[in-house]
Amino acid sequence: MSGSTAVAETTSDELDPVAAARVSEYLFERGWTDGLPAVAASEESVADFLAHTDRDPDEIVARLPQVGRTATVRDVATHAVMAGCRPEYLPVVLAAWDALSAERSALGGGWQSTSGPGPLLVVNGDIRGKLGINSTGGVFGPGFRPNATIPRAIGLTVRNSFGVLPHELEQATQGIPGRWSMCIGEDEENSPWEPLSVELGMAPGESAVSTLLLRTSEFIDNRHFREPVEVLRDFADTIQRSGPWIFRHSSVGIVMNPEHAHLFAGAGMSKQDVREWLVAHCGRTEGELARVGKALSGRTGETFAPDHFHPVFADASPASLPIVVAGSRNAAISMVVRVFSTWTGRAFPIR
Repeated sequence: MSGSTAVAETTSDELDPVAAARVSEYLFERGWTDGLPAVAASEESVADFLAHTDRDPDEIVARLPQVGRTATVRDVATHAVMAGCRPEYLPVVLAAWDALSAERSALGGGWQSTSGPGPLLVVNGDIRGKLGINSTGGVFGPGFRPNATIPRAIGLTVRNSFGVLPHELEQATQGIPGRWSMCIGEDEENSPWEPLSVELGMAPGESAVSTLLLRTSEFIDNRHFREPVEVLRDFADTIQRSGPWIFRHSSVGIVMNPEHAHLFAGAGMSKQDVREWLVAHCGRTEGELARVGKALSGRTGETFAPDHFHPVFADASPASLPIVVAGSRNAAISMVVRVFSTWTGRAFPIR
């Protein structure tokens, strides 16, 4: 390595950069990639991936009913190769598709929505360590191959198997940053609470994936608190912001820094206690919504007084407010994530 440029020291028998560049251009020219270079899939490389699952290669695991498109295990494996996955990642990609295939919004207009939502994959269980899935510092950032390539495989399948291309079937007005790059592990080792997958019915330690289609995400930077309620109020202030409010109720998740999680746990609060406090306090009055052009009167077939309080959440379930502990303990910064419509509140096993 010289300066900031890495040069591969290899012979032409081992690597042909010119041929590699031509293959990359070939994939670009045919519209098979997402704007980044992709790995060319071969029969041999796809077979290597398929060796990591006992599922029938012709089993349909993903579908978009309104356009009559489907994707098989083999299709998903092909796109996992192209995305840069390792073969052992395939069971996670397939479990993610199991989860997405149970989501009404993913089967409906989610991939074509004007919001341009992207899937957030939350991985629980022993598989995190085996594959090196990042759960701690920079959990939403670059630098970790499974975190980056597993969701990219989802995106390439949507693009190539479903035909959802920008400026064509995809109708995102602006879209969201990182649409096909959100995969995180829950930091179960540094969490004071049970993992999301256990809340959703899986056994402790069982490897599982949960998927949420997200519309956006926002930082909660609160490191100068004196008591837990101050942080809860800060979360509430962001959650009830009117900007993303388009439905009567919303599902909103929190990717909570371990510092904030231990603050609440130290005060004797369970994850459910935090959830119930936020559900009780997050909302806007009809008058406040009216001032920003989002009054619910008329839109819901009902009429509300200006002081009527509209709660953000329909209930205090993990499906309405999923809480996942992840990130570094070097600063008390958490993330609020906006779920597109609603989600199933289910975790799916990684087979």
